[in-house]
Parts: sequence; C-alpha cells; structure tokens
Amino acid sequence: MYVCTLISRPGGLSPSLAESLRNAWGGGDLQWLAPDEAAEFALETVPGNRWDVWAEVQGLRVDLALQPLEGRRKAVLLADMDSTIIQQECIDELADMAGIGGRVAEITARAMNGELDFEEALIERVGLLKGLETSVIDTVLAERITLMPGAKELVATMRANGAYAALVSGGFTSFTGAVAAWVGFDENRANTLLAEDGQLTGDVARPILGRAAKVAALEDIVAARGITAKDVLAVGDGANDLGMLKLAGSGVALHAKPVVAAEVDLRINHGDLTALLYLQGYSRDEFA
Repeated sequence: MYVCTLISRPGGLSPSLAESLRNAWGGGDLQWLAPDEAAEFALETVPGNRWDVWAEVQGLRVDLALQPLEGRRKAVLLADMDSTIIQQECIDELADMAGIGGRVAEITARAMNGELDFEEALIERVGLLKGLETSVIDTVLAERITLMPGAKELVATMRANGAYAALVSGGFTSFTGAVAAWVGFDENRANTLLAEDGQLTGDVARPILGRAAKVAALEDIVAARGITAKDVLAVGDGANDLGMLKLAGSGVALHAKPVVAAEVDLRINHGDLTALLYLQGYSRDEFA
C-alpha cells in the first residue's frame, strides 16, 4: 500500500482539490492531518500520471508526495542546517559582514547546485574570510540567523516519539552548536573554522565534512542504534545533501536547488518543516 499526502501553507489546500484527486486515483478515505493544510489517502498502486498531477498541483502551491505506507514514521532525523533548519547560509552572512558578500554568495549558490566541487568551494570561500574577527560569528548568530518555520516542532515531535535527531552540516560548528541547542537536536556535526588571536585564519580543519561525510554520519548513527538507513528521514536542499537523501528511507528535498529536486521524489516546495511530520502521518494536534 502507498499513501498520497497533500500539503500546503495553512489555508492553501481546498477540500475539493483533495477529494477530487482521491476520487480520480481511486484512493481510500480522505484523512485530514490539518484543516485546509494537509490531507492524505491510501492507494494500492502508484498512479501512472503521478508527475503530471504533481506539476498541476504545484501550480496551486500544493505539494504532493507518494510513498509506501508501511514504515514511513522514522526513528532518526538527519538534517542539513543552512537553508534547511535555518533560513540563511552562514558563510554568506559572515562574508557580508566582511564586505565580500556578493562574491561568496555566488560561489555558495554554484556549489549548492552541484556546479562546483563542494570541498574546493568551501576552501575558497573560507580563504576569503581570513582576518575576520571571530566575534563576528556571535553577531551573525544574534542578529542574522532565523529558524526555518516548523524546525522546533519537527524536532520536538519526532524526539517525543522516540526518534533521534542529528544536525549534519557542511557549515561550521560555530553555528551548528548554537542552532542544535536552540532547536533541540541530540547531536551536531560540521566543519571547524580555524582561528588565531581572535581572527579567522582563512582555513578549516581537516577532514572536511562534505557529501561523503554526511553519508558516513547516517551510517554511524544507524549502526549505533541497530537500525538501518530505511529508518531515517533526511532533509536538505543542496547538492552535498544528495548522498544522504538517496540513502535514507525518506529523503526530502526542502525548497531545494534544481539539481537536487530532479533526483529526489519527496519534494517540499511550498510547505515548511512541519511538512516532514505530515509525510510521516502526524496530525497537527500531535505536534509537540
């Protein structure tokens, strides 16, 4: 059995749309997870016109996901940080404070879309930050970093139901430590910016945490818990997330770059992070 989930921003999902799709696909009873926001119904098979319908409802700012019904509620959340759990790219914010924001943001965008090697792009961008006062990190955290809507609800609800939550970023521990504590993650992994005498040296500790390291983190976490990758829900937006998204039982592309969305079936373009709870069958009144 499969389940079809329809998700929009609050008030954006019309009952008539949900019911007409259920009828067209011969689905089971329509279940509302949140009024006018999220609904689901069961299906015996995946419809042949799945992606045509997906494209149609995208035009209505509605996300549509199809996945196996069994095992969709996951035991591990593995999340990227920049542009996923938070709304910014931390290195871009540091660069902006240093007066080189445009140059670094362009490299970041190309790297996240898979046009540049992630590690080489990271080394280049960090090099441009040489001499920046480390106190700027605290300023960026306090004044520029905001959570993606639904971040706290996602982590709190999954943890309340026994799941383990890990923040795994190609960014920096200077930020992941604070964000993980803010949101409630069990652990965080990221790269370490090197500094001397209160200034960034323009380098990052090795080995660099990139695409392969995110996959390794997933494998480490499931092995420690005696479970498998099928028990993981991973979420990210950039090319360096593709490895873990493809390995996880549920890999979700959240407001993702085109190269990522093209390779991932579970795509959330309009909802926020609470969409990941709806995908697992949680209703709004079950949120922690």
